[in-house]
Amino acid sequence: MKRASIALLISGLVLAVTAGPLAAQDTMRLTGSGATFPFPLYSAWFKAFSTKNKNITVDYQGKGSGAGIRDFINHTVDFAASDAAMTDEEISKVPGGVQLLPMTGGEIVLGYNLPGNPKLKLPRDVYAGIFLGKITKWSDAKLKAANPGVTLPDLDITVVRRADASGTTFVFTTHLSTIDEEWKRGPGAGTTVNWPKSDKFVASPKNDGVSATIKQTPGAIGYLEYAFAKFAKVEVAQLQNKAGQYVSAGGEGGPAALAGVQLPADLRAWVSDPDGPKSYPIATYTWMLFYKENKDPKKAAALRSLVEYCLSDGQKLSSQMGYIPLPENVVAAVRKASASIQ
Repeated sequence: MKRASIALLISGLVLAVTAGPLAAQDTMRLTGSGATFPFPLYSAWFKAFSTKNKNITVDYQGKGSGAGIRDFINHTVDFAASDAAMTDEEISKVPGGVQLLPMTGGEIVLGYNLPGNPKLKLPRDVYAGIFLGKITKWSDAKLKAANPGVTLPDLDITVVRRADASGTTFVFTTHLSTIDEEWKRGPGAGTTVNWPKSDKFVASPKNDGVSATIKQTPGAIGYLEYAFAKFAKVEVAQLQNKAGQYVSAGGEGGPAALAGVQLPADLRAWVSDPDGPKSYPIATYTWMLFYKENKDPKKAAALRSLVEYCLSDGQKLSSQMGYIPLPENVVAAVRKASASIQ
């Protein structure tokens, strides 16, 4: 081979070798994990964001809030998500600081499986009694009194609860602790609690696991995020609120419940038993978790860009997918806070 041809071949090989890493630097992968509560919405957001930003892909795994927080503390992800936000103790384990951003809101519903799936109303003391294991039959007098004209079977109640550390459990049990003293003194509130010991209490992982178990189990009732019940076609009950009114999920009740939440500077706030006749009784914000100090400035910029997409185009998807769009004042507060992701 002539010397000139060899030189051209070598220069071509050099170009081929150096072009690979340079091209790879033009693409970025953001990884996240955590809450299943907002998983359907986050999946839609992240797919649309990646379509709009061809060089950025977002890989989010719905493991449950507890697992997401663990991944975040262990620095195995770029961001995480939790319906329980993070505690001060958890935040203290992350050098450089944490930025918590509420990104959407949602409602926790009680889904059930009964013959013919009649429309049910559940008073506060009744659904608390069911999850305490005190009301064990669908033919219970209290259930019949709240649902005149509805034929309720003489069927055992099977309670479906989360098997994993869950923000959905945190929100639901915080609500139960607020409305029922026996619950507060007993199981209490947390991402995991000590449920009543009964063979009629069944544990399932994640929101989709709960919805699947309810659908497969005649006589079942369980708590799950509204969007999962909506898309799985699980019947859900009207719940009695603090004002004594029965309110359905998926309407104006969720926004009404969150309207009274005053977000503090750290953007962590819950409404465990909202006021107002129109308020749905179990509604919450859900948070994304970000490092204030990221080793890669380009990755930090990509994360800020992701947040901005979720606050703008993303919010337009929220209501149609069964979630609660952020009020404008909350959008403004989150947008301002996201600047701390550096």
